[in-house]
Amino acid sequence: MAEENFFERVYAVARQIPYGKVTSYGAIAKALGAARSARMVGWAMNACHNMDDVPAHRVVNQKGLLTGKHHFEGTNLMQQLLESEGIEVVNNQIVDFEKHFWKPEVEI
Repeated sequence: MAEENFFERVYAVARQIPYGKVTSYGAIAKALGAARSARMVGWAMNACHNMDDVPAHRVVNQKGLLTGKHHFEGTNLMQQLLESEGIEVVNNQIVDFEKHFWKPEVEI
């Protein structure tokens, strides 16, 4: 199924996000050559909640908002995971987003 293959490609990119860095759904989609598929990247992140090797907490929206936080157990787990990596979050938004942003590059 094409969707499963896309999800696996999303997870492969997400696994490369360095500790203490974040990226966006759109940046992952663009790196995969599917620039208009940011929402599908979000679906992939939502579907990986049982995959401990995929750091879904490091994927946020294009403005640095923790839009996926309701998919994590507990009310602030996504924020706590980011803060444990030295990323400050205020009002569900990453402080100094540009400083922490990692641009994925995928060879297709």
